[in-house]
Amino acid sequence: MRKQKGFSLIELLIVVAIILIIAAIAIPNLMRARIAANESAGASTVRTLNTSEVTYSTTYAANGYAPNLTTLGPNGVDCSVPANVTATSSCLIDGVLGCGVSCPKGAYTYVISSSVATLPVPDYFITATSLGAGVAKKDYCSITDAVVRFQVTATPPAAVASATACSALPAIQ
Repeated sequence: MRKQKGFSLIELLIVVAIILIIAAIAIPNLMRARIAANESAGASTVRTLNTSEVTYSTTYAANGYAPNLTTLGPNGVDCSVPANVTATSSCLIDGVLGCGVSCPKGAYTYVISSSVATLPVPDYFITATSLGAGVAKKDYCSITDAVVRFQVTATPPAAVASATACSALPAIQ
């Protein structure tokens, strides 16, 4: 009888089946972990924007709150030069988040708006809308009280409609 060298087809199929079973168990858990990480990052970014708004309103009291993300960000200037930091380019957030009107970062699109367009700006409304239910299951918002609130992501994702709607949502724990 000849000595066998290598694996039989049945042995290889068993190994492949075991690998597929392990993958079927692990992949849904990895996706849930990724969604949870994206949601945590979204809530954290809204908290950072709240802190930046308070810092801005304290630093530039005559202007009130920052009316948009561009004002909180670098707005095209070099933030390492202190003379460049002004009320229109306060350098309180990075250029990715302070990109303009609606800024995508990670799994969310962030927007800051206000009910008044003239100075001093008396309030702000922050929204973090997920890019889809496959990347995050919650949308976040915050108003001048700096409480981060959430809603379950709609299909397709839709931002929280107003500051009044935001204040009616549950706060994150």
